[in-house]
Amino acid sequence: MRHRLATKHFNRTSKHRTAMRRNMAASLIQHGSIRTTEAKAKYLRRFIEKLITVAKKGTLHARRQVIARLQDRDMYTYDEKTDDYEIEEQTVVQKLFDEIAKRYADRPGGYTRIIHLAERRIGDAGKQVILQLIEDEPSRAGLGGGKRSARAAKRIEAAAGTETAPKSDDEEAVDQAPEEAPEAVEEEVTETVEDAPVEEAAAEEAPAEDDTEEKDKD
Repeated sequence: MRHRLATKHFNRTSKHRTAMRRNMAASLIQHGSIRTTEAKAKYLRRFIEKLITVAKKGTLHARRQVIARLQDRDMYTYDEKTDDYEIEEQTVVQKLFDEIAKRYADRPGGYTRIIHLAERRIGDAGKQVILQLIEDEPSRAGLGGGKRSARAAKRIEAAAGTETAPKSDDEEAVDQAPEEAPEAVEEEVTETVEDAPVEEAAAEEAPAEDDTEEKDKD
């Protein structure tokens, strides 16, 4: 019975598992992502995230703790021109402290993600995944994940765009239209007021002409 034995053995001894975990962690720090099985990715995820949390302290004691768990080593890159591997200036621990730890200085956790692949591993048909370090992504605390968070982000961007969007020429013309309307009304009113006395005077003169006509008939 496997009571209180939460660690997966992977059909390996403890020394073999430790070496495998260090090699995978060093590859993840160097390349930013690795392709492995789902069980190994979950096993490595707990280890690498604890190392990043310790490295964020940036102290000498934290560096010694990381070296004790990870073992510092050189990094090599393949050069196609020379068809050989060249040593890089930084070591694994130096890159962890100088680049990766500073990248996640304001992030409380969740430095990695697991992307599931549809392809199965040849041989035992094991589930394959990609374990990668998150690069410069804002915290999604409270938004959740999936399509719902994507729709919420689009609504926030749309709302921000409507508030700050500049008005077009047609919209400015519509905004100015109500201001021009009262001026036209005032002009019409003044014209009718000025014309009114002329019409009244003509109406008053009409009865006088009728009186003269009646006197001539008499």
